[in-house]
Amino acid sequence: MVISVNFPVEEANKGVGHYQPAKDRQYNPEAIARYFRYRPWLVWGRILKITWSFAGFILGLKWDEWQNQIEQNQGKRATQLRELLTNLGPTFIKVGQALSTRPDLIRKDFLEELIKLQDKLPPFDNDLAYQIIEAELDKPIQEVFSELSPRPIAAASLGQVYRGRLLSGEEVAVKVQRPNLRPILTLDLYLMRWAAGWLAPWLPLNLGHDLTLIVDEFGTKLFEEIDYINEGRNAEKFANNFRDDPQVKVPKIYWSFSSGRILTLEWINGFKLTDTQSIRAAGLDPEAIIQIGVTSGLQQLLEFGFFHADPHPGNLFAMPDGRMAYIDFGMMDQLEETTKESLVDALVHLVNKDYTDLAVDFVNLGFLTANTNITPIVPALEAVLGEAIGKNVQEFNFKTITDQFSELMYDYPFRVPAKFALIIRSLVTQEGIALSLNPNFKIVEVGYPYVARRLLTGESPALRRRLLNVLFKDGKFQWQRLENLIAIARTDGEFDVLPTAKMGLQYLLSEEGKFLRRQLVLALTEDDRLHTEEVQRLWNLVKDDLPPNRLLDVAIGLLTELSREGVATILPKTTSFVGFVANPSTNQN
Repeated sequence: MVISVNFPVEEANKGVGHYQPAKDRQYNPEAIARYFRYRPWLVWGRILKITWSFAGFILGLKWDEWQNQIEQNQGKRATQLRELLTNLGPTFIKVGQALSTRPDLIRKDFLEELIKLQDKLPPFDNDLAYQIIEAELDKPIQEVFSELSPRPIAAASLGQVYRGRLLSGEEVAVKVQRPNLRPILTLDLYLMRWAAGWLAPWLPLNLGHDLTLIVDEFGTKLFEEIDYINEGRNAEKFANNFRDDPQVKVPKIYWSFSSGRILTLEWINGFKLTDTQSIRAAGLDPEAIIQIGVTSGLQQLLEFGFFHADPHPGNLFAMPDGRMAYIDFGMMDQLEETTKESLVDALVHLVNKDYTDLAVDFVNLGFLTANTNITPIVPALEAVLGEAIGKNVQEFNFKTITDQFSELMYDYPFRVPAKFALIIRSLVTQEGIALSLNPNFKIVEVGYPYVARRLLTGESPALRRRLLNVLFKDGKFQWQRLENLIAIARTDGEFDVLPTAKMGLQYLLSEEGKFLRRQLVLALTEDDRLHTEEVQRLWNLVKDDLPPNRLLDVAIGLLTELSREGVATILPKTTSFVGFVANPSTNQN
């Protein structure tokens, strides 16, 4: 089936703006609005189609209710909804794809149908697809591919995929974009933006804030997604970020056989993340695959800042060798360094239940304005988030938090910044995948060890500052927090205490560590007593990971790395403390 809306290109040059929806590669809401302002027949035609489609579906549901046939017709209505979204085109298919990852929002019969929107959509005409390939590559198919599947092996909202083999022998996937795609998206985005502008003033306090900006963010990313050159560049950037991670696979791009509407990339053999039966049959542990997904998702948000904004099950595969493969890099986004740091802060403050600091994080992230009085908000945050830690995903999810925040928005000026729309979408989608695979999977128990490991290894000055913020509160060293961080980090298989201790000691002896040296001496002698009990607990926690031979190797390495001058600068400052430790009897309670 070819989904089409006619936008005669010659008409684009008549009227205001000279906008050409079939050709313009950048999302420009003002130009789009000017174009459709002078073509109301196109707008009202689309509105009538959308309204008629949903009216029929809603009347069907009501009829089942009146006739007491809800259960008998569940399957029929689920199929009707999938077909409705498919017939309305790619924008509505995208909505259906997002809903298909939320078993906590959508009842099972509807969910099973919506999942088909991920890669089981009706393909467009095969001859037309072959013509597009030849036109884009400017070569007959037989001069590029030794094999190419006669029919697409998957059809998605924006294109369809063929399995092939290059003349050089590499097995590839060939993505071909649907024809007439840009005009369809343009009209739907115009209507969404119009609806957002109309609805925003009627919504409660700040619920409508930035609603049109969120649509614009979605529109910008959607236009980027239908530019396959941009997608190829995204894939290579993503692959470079994970180049040292043996658990994440990104397909290679074949640039010689790619264009704005054709993308040729390495073929990936694997199982969709929701296919637990095949995953188990291959000898893989679904929970281990989830852990890779959650950890790599956190790396994207908190470490690289470059994240996959559309990680639905059709774009994520478990490979037979235990790796997880990402595909489809059309919808990506980049976070600023300050946003990454504030996200780390927010997660740490959430886990430590520091709700005052968490409120400040909401200000830094833009969920609250800078002039907001956070004092009355702190107890409200505690009420909403207080029971979050330790709950499984099914109990603690973004739907629950969103519902509770919606109530808070009546009384407090929370808002969703436009730049966070894709972050929330990405997190919600990954959460839905975790729910599908294992309802008892604890996302916090996977996420926080990763954050704890990053804080303890202190890879950057910003992270080291955040570690100090965690370990010191009101000027006092928090021994229990350090114990908790180490205990939690040790649950992460990649965490090794010894290299972390070595980095910590190097930092402690550096110029940058001057403040921490002074604070540690104060912490060890706080309240006029030597805190040997806390030190002993820390030692008991890590001693099994610190065999004497490894300790000796690290000590020798540190001594050779430190210059004589470096040691000399430290010794005078620590001599008094060493003397204190050597004669603890003079300082007992």
